[in-house]
Amino acid sequence: MRELKNLQDKIEQELGQLQASNNPASLYEPIHYFLSIGGKRIRPILVLLAARMFNNQKASVINQALAVELFHNFTLIHDDIMDKAPLRRGLATIHEKWNDSQGILSGDVLLIVSYQYLMKTDANHFGALFTAFNKMAVEVCEGQQMDMDFEHRHDVQIDDYIEMIRLKTSVLLGCALELGAIVSDASEQDRKHLYEFGVNIGIAFQIQDDILDVYADASKFGKQVGGDIISNKKTFLYLKAREHANAEQQARFETQLSNSDFVEKVAVVRDLYDALHVRQMAEETMNHYYEIAMKHLNSIQVSEENKLELLALADYLMNRDV
Repeated sequence: MRELKNLQDKIEQELGQLQASNNPASLYEPIHYFLSIGGKRIRPILVLLAARMFNNQKASVINQALAVELFHNFTLIHDDIMDKAPLRRGLATIHEKWNDSQGILSGDVLLIVSYQYLMKTDANHFGALFTAFNKMAVEVCEGQQMDMDFEHRHDVQIDDYIEMIRLKTSVLLGCALELGAIVSDASEQDRKHLYEFGVNIGIAFQIQDDILDVYADASKFGKQVGGDIISNKKTFLYLKAREHANAEQQARFETQLSNSDFVEKVAVVRDLYDALHVRQMAEETMNHYYEIAMKHLNSIQVSEENKLELLALADYLMNRDV
């Protein structure tokens, strides 16, 4: 997808020119490091594609795109600390390379800088942008708290999980698209459809991520394959497996929860997933939310030609292997 690569390059160029203070170095070096290790840059690209859908080619749209990407990276830095994750994009996480305190503070700075970029707009769009962005920011925190609460709950259901990933992951995709629509003076109805398109694509995207965490090629994934299994994370696959397991399979699950041999743990749980066909269940649910997203995209009042870029991106997201 050549155009996606072009937009990724544009975002990378802008991030490379982002001039934060370099003093004290212990605060800003982790930021420069984290932004330099790459990523798909899907969220800022969504801002740009939404604007282009409404024929908005203004250079100023890049500010809202950067706001979304910087906010996203702030959440990743803090999530890595909370999850004690050793790797991000195949490289050491900030708290591993430096320490938790520097990671927290560097993440805080990214959050503030994201708002500085968001406010680079005209007065007509200021209120709507901040309302949408602030709503999303609170919801992302709510989703993260739900995710952490799930670690100690034994009654988590699939509907709980879907709501958690909607908040933690999906609303940011929806907001990215909505910001692009806002600065393009799209109608309120089109804004809502575009937001719902992003939210439902986001849910499908996260379920796909759950699948990849177990079944991805380790050389491509950039994160620890089986990391969710190792940490006993209540993913879609985990919940479906526990829902459908018989007594003997439930006992095997319970044994693996405290297994310190991570290689064995991942292998045993993956075998249980295979036996229970939960990968297929996850793919069916992923496709369900993808279809909802497509209905919302089809309802947006622009030409079908103007929707092609978002359609191509959605197809890419649903058929990725990393």
